[in-house]
Parts: sequence; structure tokens; C-alpha cells
Amino acid sequence: MADFGALINLIFFLFFILIFLWPGVKRRLVQAKRFQGIRSLEKDRQSRVITMIHRQEAFAFLGIPFLRFIDIEESEKILRAIRFTPEDTPIDLVMHTPGGLVLAAEQIARALQKHKAKVTIIVPHHALSGGTLIALAADEVLMDDNAVLGPLDPQLGRVYPATSVLEVPKHKPLEKMKDETLIYLDLAYKAVKQVEDLIVEILTRKKIAPENARRIAQTLTKGEWTHDYPLTIDKLKEIGIDVTPKIPKKVYQLMELYPQAPQSRPTVEYIPVPYPRRERPSKEEH
Repeated sequence: MADFGALINLIFFLFFILIFLWPGVKRRLVQAKRFQGIRSLEKDRQSRVITMIHRQEAFAFLGIPFLRFIDIEESEKILRAIRFTPEDTPIDLVMHTPGGLVLAAEQIARALQKHKAKVTIIVPHHALSGGTLIALAADEVLMDDNAVLGPLDPQLGRVYPATSVLEVPKHKPLEKMKDETLIYLDLAYKAVKQVEDLIVEILTRKKIAPENARRIAQTLTKGEWTHDYPLTIDKLKEIGIDVTPKIPKKVYQLMELYPQAPQSRPTVEYIPVPYPRRERPSKEEH
């Protein structure tokens, strides 16, 4: 009887060890599949594939979600990947990001422009804010038909849009403003000018005429839209930004390996198989 109790305790002990270790094992299995997907895409395109995909990942087994964005650590990793890439090897950067730090995005954009072989940005869903800045530095941007980029108006401390701060003097005299507001005004002016000049520099390096580069830069930074306004393929072409509305099918397969954090109740469900095209019924059948 004592041996049976010891066996039960051992089973429970092994069960809890398995629960503790399984999330780590699962992450390694998914990571291995990601590497296989990246390698397969590299063979098809004869390029170095880099991914920067930001999702609400689950942390360990606790299921605590955290938001990811472009930061210094990410820019360091991408710059390292670029250094590992021979000068004559094209680079494909798959981006899915809400944006992030201007400094980090600028470092990535400059490094990509210095690469001598072709640089392609692939956007399966969205690349907003800093992601858009990086896209502007590419030789080619491939986008899904429904993918979007976003405006590049600077945000002060991730709280206030700089262009909105610059509107304050139109409604309130300077002598009635607090010192903090005046400081924000000074920062807003500098931030908008710096980002606008950076965009012009990036675009002119791509042999775009300076006057066109300035026009595009002002359109993206002047605050005509909210910061999360979706710039569709048609809107981008209207602005003067050339994109190609087609991405490799393997990119969609790769994106499936970067899931959102698990939820207790699914919000979107469908049968994940393609359906055959249906023939339209003739008029006699109506």
C-alpha cells in the first residue's frame, strides 16, 4: 500500500515537472519551425531573411501578455544580422510592427540603405510609425493587398502628438502658457523638423528628386491624420510612395508561427482550408 502511495506521489511529481517544462519545450519547437520557414524562404528568394514581428506573446507558462515594439535591443540584433550578411546577398526584412523608438528605427533604416545588395521590406499586415520609416529605406516594398503603413508624425513621450502641440499657440497666447507647455512646444518643433529632414535624406539617397522627397516627408509628418491612420496601397501611391501589392505565400505560412497570446475564448474562428471557387448559377436557376 505504501509503495502504491509512493507511485502516485511520483506520478504527480512528474506531472507537475512536465507542466513546468512544457512551455519551454513548446517554444523551442515553434522556434525550430520558424527557422525552417525562414530558411525555406531564403532558398526561394536567394536572400538573407530577417523577421521583426511584434505580437502579444505569452510569457512562460503564466500567460502574462506584454507588448513589443521597435527598441534599441531590436535594432542591435538587426544591425548584427546585416553585418553577418555578405555585401552581394540581398536582404528581405519581414515586418509586422506598431512602431517604436525613432532612434532604433533610424539605425535600422540607415544600416539597410548602406547594404550594397537589394533590400526588400515585406509587410503582410501592418508596419506603422517606425516601421514605415524603415520601409522608406528599402529598394522595394512588398505588401499584402490589405496591408498598411502609417504616418510618421513624432509622438512626445508616447503621450502627445508633436503636431498637435504645435497647434496650441493658435488657441492660446504664449504669455498664458505654463513653462511645461513651452518646453513641449520647443520639443515638438525640433521633433517634427528632425523626422522630416531624416525622411528627405532617406528618400534622396534613393535618387528621388529633393522637391518630391520634401513633399512626401511633409505629408507624412505634418499631422494631417492621426498617428494610427492606415495608409493603404492606394493612399501610398497617391502620396508618391511606390509599393508592390504582392508578397510570397511562404510569408503567410511563416506568420502562422508567430501566434497571439492564447485567450480563454476565441474571438475569430474559421475552417483553415481554401474553398473551391463557386460557379455562379445561370439565370434559369433563379
